Amino acid sequence: MAPDDTVLPPPAEAAVQALPEVVDQVAAVARLYGEPLFALPQDLYIPPDALEVFLEAFEGPLDLLLYLIRKQNFNILDIPLADVTRQYLAYVEQIRKTNLELASEYLLMAAMLIEIKSRMLLPPKKSEDGAEPEDPRAELVRRLLEYEQMKLAAARLDQLPVLGRDFLRAQVTIEQSLVPRFPDVNVVDLREAWQDILKRAKLVQHHKITREELSVREHMSIVLRTLQGRRFVEFEHLFDPARGQQVLVVTFIAMLELARERLIELTQAEAFAPIYVRLAYQPA
Repeated sequence: MAPDDTVLPPPAEAAVQALPEVVDQVAAVARLYGEPLFALPQDLYIPPDALEVFLEAFEGPLDLLLYLIRKQNFNILDIPLADVTRQYLAYVEQIRKTNLELASEYLLMAAMLIEIKSRMLLPPKKSEDGAEPEDPRAELVRRLLEYEQMKLAAARLDQLPVLGRDFLRAQVTIEQSLVPRFPDVNVVDLREAWQDILKRAKLVQHHKITREELSVREHMSIVLRTLQGRRFVEFEHLFDPARGQQVLVVTFIAMLELARERLIELTQAEAFAPIYVRLAYQPA
């Protein structure tokens, strides 16, 4: 770049910067597409509700009424209804011009204020028991106090920290342990592996079919003879695995029958301790 060269802005920005802001001592009032305007167009139409400014936003008639009372430091237990009603109707007239549907809700409260004021102008009527009549403003005061309590409680809740508004949840990356993690065994895979073992066992298994008649009563007698004259016999000593599985099953059934008939007793000192069998005590 030559020493006398200067950096020029882009054409659009250069054209905007080249436009004068003041012509014949008249300042531009606005810019339209980057060009200054020294007078508003004659056919410019601005809707009446294009710009609305709400100095106070109320959530309902009670909110507005409570605002008028607290703003002027009125005693809520002795409300000057004339002044409050006058200010209330002035506000309702303003919102009636723009939103008639919203104003209907406020008009109901206005009618209630006028009705209470009219009742206060009439001479009070004593009750049949001679007690003093209730203040016509009592019900309104009760509703205002309850609403104020709820509003203060809502404000206190809004001041509590909220996730995403006042704070964010911390996210910390934790390195995984270096201990290798073995894959979990699926139940279906375990079942298929067991079935495969059974299939292979059937290929090399020899079956010997025999018929043997076993009597439960006979084995009941055998168990009684074994326990005769002995104080205790350990449970497993009553079975002879060498005689086969069928004999073990019949012996076990015989013991259950003897226990059901209360001829023998099965005892255990504690959990997981050995089980002992003895003859049941029979009084003479």
